[in-house]
Amino acid sequence: MRLSHVIFSACALLAPLAQAADLKVLSAGAFKPVLLALQPQFERDTGHRLTIDNDTAGALQKRIAGGEAFDIVFSSPASLQPLRDAGHLATETPLPLARVAIGVAVRRGEPLPDIASVEAFRALLLRSRSVAYIDPAAGGSSGIYLDRLFERWGIAPQVRAKAVLVAGGLVAQKVVDGSAEIAIHQISEILAVPGAVLVGPLPAEIQNYTVYAGALSAQAAQPAAAKQLLEALRSPATAAILRAKGMEAP
Repeated sequence: MRLSHVIFSACALLAPLAQAADLKVLSAGAFKPVLLALQPQFERDTGHRLTIDNDTAGALQKRIAGGEAFDIVFSSPASLQPLRDAGHLATETPLPLARVAIGVAVRRGEPLPDIASVEAFRALLLRSRSVAYIDPAAGGSSGIYLDRLFERWGIAPQVRAKAVLVAGGLVAQKVVDGSAEIAIHQISEILAVPGAVLVGPLPAEIQNYTVYAGALSAQAAQPAAAKQLLEALRSPATAAILRAKGMEAP
């Protein structure tokens, strides 16, 4: 089945609202490709318009805690739960929607390194001239996890000395432009970069999944329309969209 047909099937389950709405959508990095894939058909079917603003999970948490207005947010449950507890989110949310694994990328045309085992991945980190990943200080979930993993392995000083830290966005662009030899990021973010090749996921023993959930603002200007978007993303038909973007059902 073509992806466009799957998107139509997901959105066609929803009856258009009587009045079109402008929705402000906040999304942590790796979930944005799913929203962009769904957006055109959702807007045609419902008449609503989405404005999608992308940031790290940590940055979104700070923005919402600081009082930024929005209708719906997609981020990790761990970053959303304190916001719900503080009254920033609707009480019936967050709702898990997808999960994504961390993978390794190289520039297209380069040899694919061995990452089939924990030992092979660790050796790759130590011999690579430069390693790109999300700056942990920026609040990105994969960067925080990797930095802790390097600490646990006792190789944090070696990796940090050659790290190409990215504050947010698509880490795999660093292998495309030659800034880094390898990039480590969530698989959905790697697949979104032309010229980057996904080597594969981290070995199962050290894999870390990031779960993405959707949550409505407690003060959403368009709560009914926001619920329509959440329902579209929870439809079984969206499973194909998730797979195409390197994700899976939670």
